[in-house]
Amino acid sequence: MTAISDFFLMGGPLCMSALALLLALVFLAALKAPAWVCSVGLIAFVCGLLFGFLGLYQMFGYLRGAETSPAVIYSGYRCALVPIIYGSIILIVSLIVHLCQKPRI
Repeated sequence: MTAISDFFLMGGPLCMSALALLLALVFLAALKAPAWVCSVGLIAFVCGLLFGFLGLYQMFGYLRGAETSPAVIYSGYRCALVPIIYGSIILIVSLIVHLCQKPRI
């Protein structure tokens, strides 16, 4: 089983730190500015997509000039998917927080 810190490093420390900061902002917005919870979650999702596509771009740049095995290609796909998955989880968390904050009729 892979530790969470391994996923954090696999996704890239800079972009995963930015996504972790956005997750903290979701909870801060839940306390201070409830109207921003969905917006911050959506920004985290879009940033996760952007970081994932940047990882794919980097991987394709490397593959263009080298003979590689399929295992290297698949591990590159796996690394590029980590920020997308993390951004999606943050969006789901923000939607759950937003649903819990809605006034009941």
